[in-house]
Amino acid sequence: METLELLIAPLRDGLYTIMMPVSNFIWSYILVYLLLGAGLLFTIMTRGMQFRLFRHMAYVTFSARGAGDGISGFQAFATSMAARVGTGNLAGVALALWIGGPGAIFWMWVTALLGFATAFIESTLAQVYKHRNEDGVFRGGPAYYIERCLGWRWLGALFAVFLIIAYGLAFNAAQSNTIAQGMNGAFGIPNWLTGVVIAILAGFVIYGGLKSVARTAEKIVPAMAIAYLLVALWILVTNLSAVPDMLSLIVMSAFGLGPAVGGAAGYAIKAAMENGVKRGLFSNEAGMGSTPNAAAQASVKHPAAQGLVQSFGVFVDTIVICSCTAVVILLSGVYERLMSESPGDSIEGIQLTQDAMVDHLGGFGEIFIALAILFFAFTSILANFSFSAVNIEFLFRRHAAKAVSVFKVIVIVMVLLGSVAELSVVWDFADLAMGLMATTNLFAILIMGPIAVAVLKDYERQRREGIKEPLFDPAILKRPELVDADVWPVKEVKEG
Repeated sequence: METLELLIAPLRDGLYTIMMPVSNFIWSYILVYLLLGAGLLFTIMTRGMQFRLFRHMAYVTFSARGAGDGISGFQAFATSMAARVGTGNLAGVALALWIGGPGAIFWMWVTALLGFATAFIESTLAQVYKHRNEDGVFRGGPAYYIERCLGWRWLGALFAVFLIIAYGLAFNAAQSNTIAQGMNGAFGIPNWLTGVVIAILAGFVIYGGLKSVARTAEKIVPAMAIAYLLVALWILVTNLSAVPDMLSLIVMSAFGLGPAVGGAAGYAIKAAMENGVKRGLFSNEAGMGSTPNAAAQASVKHPAAQGLVQSFGVFVDTIVICSCTAVVILLSGVYERLMSESPGDSIEGIQLTQDAMVDHLGGFGEIFIALAILFFAFTSILANFSFSAVNIEFLFRRHAAKAVSVFKVIVIVMVLLGSVAELSVVWDFADLAMGLMATTNLFAILIMGPIAVAVLKDYERQRREGIKEPLFDPAILKRPELVDADVWPVKEVKEG
């Protein structure tokens, strides 16, 4: 083992030397502002759709039964939520709190509120420019809409590579790592053994294809999300008197008015914003370009309908589930005790969440978090495979089946390796890959945003005319010939 470490250490150190400056530059100087700026712009362009259409979003989400064979709108929602709800909600929120302070939670909320509009834009575009695969399931996403609408296959391919690195490799390793730590902490199960079991279970599902992933996600994700919410609400109610102080601490810390991280208010604001936005994006994935791969798979009558469903997913993920984790940690005595005893020390994010739950619920809390991690992160692995497979097919069109078969083996290997890897290495690699794919996708959707806005206007116009389920006609687009006529046939000749 020591010999292996001696061989790996120089490679790891060399990778860090190249990786960390690039990752820090992207997150500190580009992506935080690009993400918030794009969200604000899309909010203005859609006239605040996240506020105007919130009730309708919820209605469409829970009544999304599809419009034919393939994957239903709700199954696509469940698949995207499987990717969203994972380590970012449990370990990621804890890390954001530890590094960025309570103010990081405020910036996670801001990221989510603006992310509603961004998620709508990218998911609607994925629906407009999707195509039907031989297995009857639609394919689409940033790689596809970049090529079809902008004509830049090279950029679509670049995005696909970034996504495969992030989701097929880094994120799957991170999810497996977190499951292994949670099971070790709660039950003393060796990390390697957890990795073997998760790899076998994941193999059973992913070898069933995209429909198998959707069916599994549809069953597991809602049940675990409701259970987690109920436990967090119980903790909130039993600590109701402390809630006003907690909310005040979150808001004040966001603007450097609370306990300053590192002793400087300016640094505290930067740390809170950067970590809140980063972990918010890792969790809700709005603008990253991941969930459009699930959105495109849905059989719906109008692209905007699935755009609204995916937008609602941002609310469930960050405003509800991430906030639950923040409540659990901040209302416990664990966070305050650690800050006073060992400020600046590195911690494992999931351990902080687990310790906080134990502080509230005793031994049951540790077991519950371990099980929540198991189910949330396991379904994330399945969704990560689904997203990556779609992009593998984009890159290897003539040999798609063979490429996906090889990739399935790679996913299982990454799950095994991730269970015993050092978390910080996996997490830092995930940050870089996520930053690169998000930057690529945001660049594309800023150019293509007006198309999604036109689709939303058409959807709202039909609803005003009393049409309960609007039907999409690509004739409303300036260039309807770019849309797959097999998927969205033109119903009327566009004038002018």
